[in-house]
Amino acid sequence: MVESWSFLDTVEPNFRPLVVIELAKGTKEETIEWLTKRIVDKKANGGAQLLIKPLVTENRVENIYLVGASHLRLLLGAETVGLVKECSDNSMRTFTYSSRKTFKHFADDNHNFLTMAECQYIIKHELENLRAKNEKMIPGYPQAKLYPGKSIVRRLLTSGILVQIFPLHDREELKKLSHSWYGRVKVGYQPLDDIRCYFGETIALYFGFLEYFTFALIPMAVIGIPYYVFAWEDYDKYVIFATFNLLWSTVILEVWKRICAILTYRWGTLLMKRQFEEPRPGFHGVLGINPVTGREEPVYSSIKRQLRIYLVSLPFVCLCLYFSLYVMMIYFDLEQWALDYHKENESNFSSLMLYVPSIIYAIVIEIMNRIYRYAAEFLTSWENHRLESSYQNHLILKVLVFNFLNCFASLFYIAFVLFDMKLLRQSLATLLITSQILNQFAESLLPYWLQKRYNRKMKKRVCSKKTDMDLSLGEQVNMEKEMGTYL
Repeated sequence: MVESWSFLDTVEPNFRPLVVIELAKGTKEETIEWLTKRIVDKKANGGAQLLIKPLVTENRVENIYLVGASHLRLLLGAETVGLVKECSDNSMRTFTYSSRKTFKHFADDNHNFLTMAECQYIIKHELENLRAKNEKMIPGYPQAKLYPGKSIVRRLLTSGILVQIFPLHDREELKKLSHSWYGRVKVGYQPLDDIRCYFGETIALYFGFLEYFTFALIPMAVIGIPYYVFAWEDYDKYVIFATFNLLWSTVILEVWKRICAILTYRWGTLLMKRQFEEPRPGFHGVLGINPVTGREEPVYSSIKRQLRIYLVSLPFVCLCLYFSLYVMMIYFDLEQWALDYHKENESNFSSLMLYVPSIIYAIVIEIMNRIYRYAAEFLTSWENHRLESSYQNHLILKVLVFNFLNCFASLFYIAFVLFDMKLLRQSLATLLITSQILNQFAESLLPYWLQKRYNRKMKKRVCSKKTDMDLSLGEQVNMEKEMGTYL
């Protein structure tokens, strides 16, 4: 692998921009020169060995830079990140440049061997793993301190010098995907393989699960319709329906595990485990030598990490759990107040007031979940975990414990402490319906409104263009840099 980097040429006759770097306006020239040099510098010198060129629009240079890579560089990067590809014998193996001829559909002139999502992932990985060598600060910004092993991209982001890094759309490929996906009315499955090639495995699995879950709910809906249309006096029928829902839910989950395993194996992510996982981009410490791999990487004391976890993170999580229980008791006080108010007035308005505490509590739950999520991400990042898998495990544990208690503690308390089945049915229905409405607003209505608002804004700015395909590269980049989360 070391010999492979020595003959790598950073010159590419057909430059294909894949990732965009936007710097803050007024960034000093020495900072830009230093950053671009680190990006194009050879791996042996601590660089990323990528291609970069400034975006020039209307005869002027913007504070935006386009990043790409040669075909050879992407293949060597695929080996570095441990991509798994299909071999000629239909087996799935980790890609290596030395055995590239054994992989299916590989050819020296086939630039589509790696998908667009994989190419952008490789560049993102190389940029995030740019680390300071002997620099004490970012050139031109003495207040932005650096030390050996510090991630350069993260320091630029926290210092406000780097605004954002985002992948650039391929308008032709996006048009083909939109036509096969939702461009025409049809009844059929989604093109998950095409979605995965363009957006990556995470997005493809998300839409694959939505598709599967939608079809899986049809039997439950068909069987459940008579229970809501007709008033059954025999409660045994409801027990049968509840039992069916329980069994069918188990079947749905088990079948999805199988489908998910099939998709991830076919896409190579099921086996994408490197023997020696590299440090995550956010990991920082004194630059040293890994005794196992022999590579230069940051070193951080595990004792310090454990102290941060047990002396700061754990007490904070416990405090949040206590606050969640305190809010739950306030909710029960509101429920009692609404019940007393209904007993005194016995009106339609008082009947509606019985549902107000549950609605307010459901909204508070969603707000607390989101706030805690940000706090959990900050704490987990502050703990300075070396591996991405360790970071994700600690983050999931924090979020799972709090969300479970915050969302379901009141229901368990009503069912097993108060033994109030009427209040349990009312609270369960109100909490679920309110949370569904909030989620639908956040995932459907809000993105739709933002898209409409964005389209109106872009029509005013690019009124002379007929279609998106007519946009120049500069106009495309300037449009995409303003796209929000949902766009």
